[in-house]
Amino acid sequence: MPRLGKIDPAFFNETIYPRLGANDSSVIVKPQNGVDFGVIDLGDNVLVASTDPFFIAPGLGWERAAWFAVHILASDVAVSGIRPGYLAIDLNLPPEMSEETLKTIWTTVDRECKKLGITVLTGHTARYAGCNYPMVGGATIFGIGPKEKLIIPKARVGDKIIITKGPAVETTGLMATQFPEFLEQAYGKGFVKKAQDVFYQMSVVKDAMAAAGAGGVTSMHDATECGVFGSLYEVAQVSNLGMCVVLGDMIIQDAIRKTCECFSIDPYKAISEGTLIATVRPDKAGAVIRALEKENIPASIVGEMLPKNRGAMISDGKKKYRLEHPKTDPFWVRFEEYLKKQNESH
Repeated sequence: MPRLGKIDPAFFNETIYPRLGANDSSVIVKPQNGVDFGVIDLGDNVLVASTDPFFIAPGLGWERAAWFAVHILASDVAVSGIRPGYLAIDLNLPPEMSEETLKTIWTTVDRECKKLGITVLTGHTARYAGCNYPMVGGATIFGIGPKEKLIIPKARVGDKIIITKGPAVETTGLMATQFPEFLEQAYGKGFVKKAQDVFYQMSVVKDAMAAAGAGGVTSMHDATECGVFGSLYEVAQVSNLGMCVVLGDMIIQDAIRKTCECFSIDPYKAISEGTLIATVRPDKAGAVIRALEKENIPASIVGEMLPKNRGAMISDGKKKYRLEHPKTDPFWVRFEEYLKKQNESH
């Protein structure tokens, strides 16, 4: 296991996956590495659910942090093609959190849930010793919708790979908001604002709903831990296929590239909530790109799915090399490192 961040795929497959409690035939998508949600068959409808920590980083500001916490959860249901609809939440709060802070956080949760059409179903809220920021609990979001709208991740040979917004969206949004002084020192005040504006790209709810509505989507995945490379690897593994991705065809926003350079982070391996990876039938790829553009979401076709014996490959314009899972996300190490630097300087 890595010291920080998600367990690696091998540990999941060896330890978690074989021990999933009672068997139930109505569960048609079980927990698996590289799939953001689980699914229960309800007959004509399906129930889609996804669970994540409730992530509140004080340095983001309470409203921003709460916005992000809701969108992380909602995004992982949206990639199923089913709209998120219900929230169950457990808030295990640090003893030092004030009533005023909790009111601000919860008011933001309520506002964002209303915007997304999500109803709070149940929850638990308390202060406990030993609870600390940023993980102040956990939550599950559910969506119920027609079975025919469900996209169970299963890419096919020849599918085009579409990526929205490019890599390291979350890395940039969080580092620029938490550590603006380091970016200002490197690039000036004007740049800091550009990098911080990336923060509100950290959701794929609109991306996923637009792509699914265009049709022809065979899988969608949110590029969270281990970023675009980790998520592409997972797409290939889940579909039992190979792929070829051309790095030069992938969008990389200037603010993201420079932020990653400042903090010495590989953008392709770093956490990127807000980046959608979709595999799409070739005849529908253009329609998906147009649907995303209509929502002002930048996107590009970066490669295609291949037979498994061709392997998962990255082309950087000079050579091709095998795509490996990064296993450890560089964001967490750098976030911890710069948090210490920030505290020392204060």
